Amino acid sequence: MLGHLVWVAILYVALTVVRAPFVWSITVSDLIGEKFAEWEPRISANLSNQFEWPVFFYVGALLAFQSEKQSEMIVVFSASLFLIGRIVHSVIQIGLPSVRLRGVVFMPNFLAVLGVWFGLFM
Repeated sequence: MLGHLVWVAILYVALTVVRAPFVWSITVSDLIGEKFAEWEPRISANLSNQFEWPVFFYVGALLAFQSEKQSEMIVVFSASLFLIGRIVHSVIQIGLPSVRLRGVVFMPNFLAVLGVWFGLFM
C-alpha cells in the first residue's frame, strides 16, 4: 500500500509539473509545451484511475492485516503484482495511446486484487 501511495504522489508531482507552465504563464519551448499539453489529460485521467479499482485492493489489504493474513504468500504475491501492474498501466496510459494495451496490462491488476481477496478466505 505504501508503494502505491508513493506512486500516486509521483503522479501528482508530474501533473503539477506539466500544468505549471499554463498555470503560472511560464514560457516554454513549443516542443515542451506540446508534450505537456498532450500528457496533462493522460496524467489526470490516470490519477482518477488510481482511485477506482484500487479501492478494492486497499479494503482487501486492510482486511488481510486485520486478519493477520498479510504474510500469506498469495496476498504478498498479489499485492506485489498489483503495485507493478499499476506502475506499468500508468506508464502505458500516459506514454502510449493504446487502449488495447492498457486493457491487457489492467488484467493482471484485476486478478491481483481478486488474489488478495482470495487469500483472505483461503
